[in-house]
Amino acid sequence: MSALVLVVITMVTLVFAYKTYGSFIARRLGMDDSRKTPAHTMYDGVDYVPAKAPVLLGHHFASIAGAGPIVGPIFAAVFGWVPVYFWLLIGGVFIGSVHDLSSIMASIRHRSKSIGEIIEDHIGLNGKRLFLIFSWSAMLLVIAVFTRIIANTFITVPATATASLLFIPLAVVFGFAIYRRNLPLGPTSFIGVLLLFGCIYAGLKFPLTLSFNTWVLILMVYVWVASVTPVWILLQPRDYLNSFLLYALVAGGVMGIFFANPPINLAPLTSLKTSIGWMFPVLFVTVACGAISGFHSLVASGTTAKQLNKESDAKIVGYGGMLIEVLLAVIALMAAATLSTERFQEMWSKGLYVPIFSEGVGSFIAKIPLLNIPHNVAVTFSALAVSAFALTTLDTCTRLARFSFQEFFEIAKGREKSRLSANRFIGTTVTVGFSLLFLLSGKSDAIWPVFGSANQMLAALALLAVSVWLAKLKRGNLYTRLPMFFMFAVTLTALSTLVYQNVGKQNYLLSVIASLLFVVAILLAVLAARSLTHPSSALAITSEGMQVMAGEVEEGREDGKR
Repeated sequence: MSALVLVVITMVTLVFAYKTYGSFIARRLGMDDSRKTPAHTMYDGVDYVPAKAPVLLGHHFASIAGAGPIVGPIFAAVFGWVPVYFWLLIGGVFIGSVHDLSSIMASIRHRSKSIGEIIEDHIGLNGKRLFLIFSWSAMLLVIAVFTRIIANTFITVPATATASLLFIPLAVVFGFAIYRRNLPLGPTSFIGVLLLFGCIYAGLKFPLTLSFNTWVLILMVYVWVASVTPVWILLQPRDYLNSFLLYALVAGGVMGIFFANPPINLAPLTSLKTSIGWMFPVLFVTVACGAISGFHSLVASGTTAKQLNKESDAKIVGYGGMLIEVLLAVIALMAAATLSTERFQEMWSKGLYVPIFSEGVGSFIAKIPLLNIPHNVAVTFSALAVSAFALTTLDTCTRLARFSFQEFFEIAKGREKSRLSANRFIGTTVTVGFSLLFLLSGKSDAIWPVFGSANQMLAALALLAVSVWLAKLKRGNLYTRLPMFFMFAVTLTALSTLVYQNVGKQNYLLSVIASLLFVVAILLAVLAARSLTHPSSALAITSEGMQVMAGEVEEGREDGKR
């Protein structure tokens, strides 16, 4: 089998899926451009800011990509390339993309609030509190672990540090050019991308070396600032410009595979049980972002929904963004599968997942004629791009954690503004402070193994919330309900396995955390079932919420008539 054949099949499948199934889902969700989005009706110049579709796609894609779609497929490739490849296509098209798109749509019909708000309106206030505590805690873990990873990357690859620091003022200038000087997006983007690659060149020429603690401090200050400043100044333009790095990486990888036409050396299927466990549920947990990830629902219902210019943009941003990520994940799988079996096993056993990707994709890019890019430069560029995306995930995650903190303290009756819910500086300071304590305590690494299951549990809960919302509108929801059942099966099996294995190893901290997550998932499922059978017992809705629901229920009736 050739990698070229698989990449061609992938691209044809994804384009076909976007045109057909993506359009079907968009129609079922009732997109309507005559309805103004919260980015317009709740504009505040800080979080609620409408963005053009290409800019928002760049922000959304850069935020959800991170290192997940690269590391996940390579880690799961120990089962063989066939199960990973088919899960990427099937999971990405029928589950992950639907999850992301429906999360955006559900959010904008609830003031662009998080999945927690949707749970409050349709399952109950207790469900919302459970969800927000869980999601906020998960994001603290992500911030702590990603800060450590990025600080270590800056130390081992100092060129990445210089380039990342230079990206920040570039993003600020770009934001002012677009939103304050009203310069045209196309030409300004072209200049911005040229300067972006200039930053990479400067990084290679002038690598910056600092200590680990200094980098941690700088990163914490940066994410605090990125979380409180208006989204159009830093977060949105930085993610948008960074997305071109990933587009270049994907384009370079695809073109390189076309010219190199490398054979696949990895076994199609190794075993149903490997050193990392049984294929079910391990493969479906570890591939994560390449097929479906609960973190995507937080981005979709967090920063993305607050910047959506019109409802039809949700299809390209939510469904399309996920399909691009599937393509990136397939390229990562091909990078691993085309290495020699001995080389793959040697690097995999040492945990060198990003180097596997950069070595494989670097070899593809180096095969492109006319460009004549040296192999070592192509490998370095691939590693730089991955590092840059880890940082975009970190700053978005901090802002999302601040949203969860503020929503938790919103009072349900009338949704009055308390100081804790209204002041973004308090929410950000508490979030960054706890993340720093988490990092310094050394406990973050100890409980990181449970994050994969927790992340997929977020996906199951997001699908649950959307399914209940659609059911209350009396709309068909089979396209979210079936994926929800599957993700609950994956999550609960994975958590049960974690508890069993870690009790045996006397690792009681992980066992307790996994048990708590299991209980939270069951509780929310029970609350959801009760809200559907006893609707009046579930809702603690404000007058505003009642108006929104009344309108949507009426809309659902009209849908039923149609």
